[in-house]
Amino acid sequence: MKKLILAAAALALTAGMGMAQTIRMGTEGAYPPYNFINDAGEVDGFERELGDELCKRAKLDCTWVTNDWDSIIPNLVSGNYDTIMAGMSITPEREQVIAFSQNYTPPADSAYAALSADADIEAGVIAAQTGTIQAAHVAETGATLLEFATGDETIAAVKNGEADAVFADKDFLAPSVAESNGELVWAGEAVALGGGIGIGMRQSDTDLKKTFDTAIQSMKDDGSLNEMIVKWFGEDAKVFE
Repeated sequence: MKKLILAAAALALTAGMGMAQTIRMGTEGAYPPYNFINDAGEVDGFERELGDELCKRAKLDCTWVTNDWDSIIPNLVSGNYDTIMAGMSITPEREQVIAFSQNYTPPADSAYAALSADADIEAGVIAAQTGTIQAAHVAETGATLLEFATGDETIAAVKNGEADAVFADKDFLAPSVAESNGELVWAGEAVALGGGIGIGMRQSDTDLKKTFDTAIQSMKDDGSLNEMIVKWFGEDAKVFE
């Protein structure tokens, strides 16, 4: 009997060790203030701080890796990392390929920025990052979509005259507009898209989804998630009620 008990204990310990694998948090590292690479060469931003806190609450050992946006979902599915925290909005189209946690930001506004407030956003050339909900929205309008691999390239396209305007998350564009000394201005009306931003995971990782859902909900319940949103996006940022 003693041997059976010891064997069972050893099996339980082995199983526990197997569950303690490192969770690899995938991000783009090029979409401030959501995520970016700081001067020390490390992943930084709202999602880094949030992800670290979620891992702490969930008692997970997490590490961060970066991947280009245009292949970030395929590389999640193929197993190169375990999550996506990269300003990715929850959409029905993406949910056909991957699973999402509950949202950790409310649905936020997308906006147009241009060199002139009367830029032609309805029939002009509009720059957007490829594979985003903003690119999909532009493609459904009468405008000509000009896609780029990174958000920074979309802004550059407006400044150098390739595009009449850029369409992206307002939170992403706001620092560039504010720091442009009037070169960039808002054009047209803001547009609400998507179901908020969530953590992307493989559809088979149901336990991991439950773990992150619980951690996110705990931050909503104690108000710390709203505090973090305001810290990174300002007093006017949309928060959870």
